[in-house]
Amino acid sequence: MDESVTLQKILEAARKEFLAKGFQSASLRNIVKTAGVTTGAFYGYYKSKEELFDALVGGQYEYVINQYKEAHESFARLPIEEQPAQLGKLSEGCMNGILLHAFEHKEEYRLLLQCSEGTRYSRMIDDMVEIEVEATHKFYEVLEKLGSPAPKIDRRLEHILATGLLNAYFEMIIHDMPLEDAKLYFQELCDFYTAGWVKIMGQ
Repeated sequence: MDESVTLQKILEAARKEFLAKGFQSASLRNIVKTAGVTTGAFYGYYKSKEELFDALVGGQYEYVINQYKEAHESFARLPIEEQPAQLGKLSEGCMNGILLHAFEHKEEYRLLLQCSEGTRYSRMIDDMVEIEVEATHKFYEVLEKLGSPAPKIDRRLEHILATGLLNAYFEMIIHDMPLEDAKLYFQELCDFYTAGWVKIMGQ
């Protein structure tokens, strides 16, 4: 059998197994059997179940995290006088892009969001929350420099709000919402959270 065909069979069998059972309960034996290859042949491609899962979702995870980081870094690079008026706009554009990407790679995102327990990918939303909270603190510093400091905000509340936003955002993908509905839902979500943050920050 051609090597590229064998690899594709392994990846397809793995995708089905992980989607059905999640990473932790997925059986490597079942994957090998479904792919129609020997265990020895499998190990010629991947060293472990973890490496196989990585092959399926690693690219999507890196895309999400890198896009999210870049949006916040781009905001931080704006002249500080422009930042209050631009609050939320760059990250909104970034998350619109991630939404479109997710609809092009629905199964991979389902694996990340619902089937990754037991892997480093199960922390994806937590990783994004950390980026969000760090960026929020940098914006507090900007407001201080502009002479319009924000009231002291409890870090636990920051974490709760960021987690709530991101969990609500990814619900659109988990529940396979039609794209046009998802775009509208996302815009309303952004308007709601941006208005809330502006209120909390006293701006």
